[in-house]
Amino acid sequence: MKIRTIEQLSDILAEDLAWRKKELSEVKSLIELKDISEQKYKLFLRSGICILYAHWEGFVKLASNSYLEFVRMQKLSYDQLASNFVALAMKEKLKETKDTNKPSLYIPICDFFLFELNQKSNLPKEAISTASNLSSEILKEIMSILGLNFADYSTKSKLIDEKLLKSRNEIAHGSYLLIDREEYLELHIEIINLLNIFKNQIENACLQEKYKRY
Repeated sequence: MKIRTIEQLSDILAEDLAWRKKELSEVKSLIELKDISEQKYKLFLRSGICILYAHWEGFVKLASNSYLEFVRMQKLSYDQLASNFVALAMKEKLKETKDTNKPSLYIPICDFFLFELNQKSNLPKEAISTASNLSSEILKEIMSILGLNFADYSTKSKLIDEKLLKSRNEIAHGSYLLIDREEYLELHIEIINLLNIFKNQIENACLQEKYKRY
């Protein structure tokens, strides 16, 4: 889908986050039930971790690529873009020069920086990947690519990497991981908060035109 306006982007992010929140709220209500068997209680908790992680990764990936599509559709020249987006555009050009000792392959890259920065940019589509393993380190890389501030997440690295990602991986790989109800409910609140922050950062980046070079 082509995303040309801030309104279109905001609508996409709001709609996507809304259904995710609704589903997570329904899972949370099951976990908060009192009159259920111990077996169901453990099942809901384990399932809840997997679904919570799925929505964490799913929204970050969709929101990131939606923002990238918005920037693509502004049709700015390379010298109008912030350096992080120029770097993303250069990634494809640099692939050919990887692990080579042929200096001639670098000539087109030199020409690009010398003569082509005033041309209309050609950013890749769907270039933001979570590697199906959205750790705090991968999140930091994604935010760097998008030109967003990682500060709000820096104190949450342990929560993301251990309480969410590690627990999800252990459950997904068949381990019988036991999770405390209060720990899950706290994690639920934290991840919802991080998703809201991520959405707001992207919308603010658009409004403030942080994708442009100043």
